[in-house]
Amino acid sequence: MLSIDSTYTKVHDVRRDVDAVATGLQSSWYSQYGKRLFDITVASLVTLFVLSWLLPIVCLIIRITSPGPGLFRQVRSGRRGQVFRCLKFRTMYYNPKGNFAQCRQHDSRVTPIGRFLRRTNLDEMPQFLNVLWGDMSIVGPRPHAIQHDEMYWTRIPSYHKRYLVRPGITGLAQVRGARGETRELINMKHRVDYDLLYVRRESLGLDVKLCLATVKAMVKGNVNAW
Repeated sequence: MLSIDSTYTKVHDVRRDVDAVATGLQSSWYSQYGKRLFDITVASLVTLFVLSWLLPIVCLIIRITSPGPGLFRQVRSGRRGQVFRCLKFRTMYYNPKGNFAQCRQHDSRVTPIGRFLRRTNLDEMPQFLNVLWGDMSIVGPRPHAIQHDEMYWTRIPSYHKRYLVRPGITGLAQVRGARGETRELINMKHRVDYDLLYVRRESLGLDVKLCLATVKAMVKGNVNAW
């Protein structure tokens, strides 16, 4: 099993490759300035009107139904390889000594309330705080655990380019169904293809369209959307 320290070192050894690509990337006004304004505006509204009451209620329910903290913090990779602690509502039974293992369908580690949170994608809601802190965007490639970066950084060409932008709460890959478990290499390749397409076409119009598609899918209960 990979350790966080060893993976952190290997991923950051190649951060200069991402910086080299970013140097030659033609950035639009939106990607340089507008996107951050969009992120702060949306995340502030969600935090004020939704998270302000949802966060304490859900955390209390989680703690009542299973021992452990209400929030789960996992080290993930952000823009240009900068690691950060990604927030989620805890959906699994608390095991501080457990090894990293991607959640699978019908995973016995998932709590009953956790299944509901995952099905409705409400488990990702605390990440609006990550957006306010500057670690994430509303829309972008999903942040991967650094153990995943270790597995795929050299196996998938241009994998590192997904980190040219801040990772997102939702994204093109998630809306198109390329999310969840990546048991086979082809599953991750499909996700990365969508991620790189988003990096090339990043715009306000696309971000708004993906946000609306995500909300629509959540209302319908489509687990392949967020």
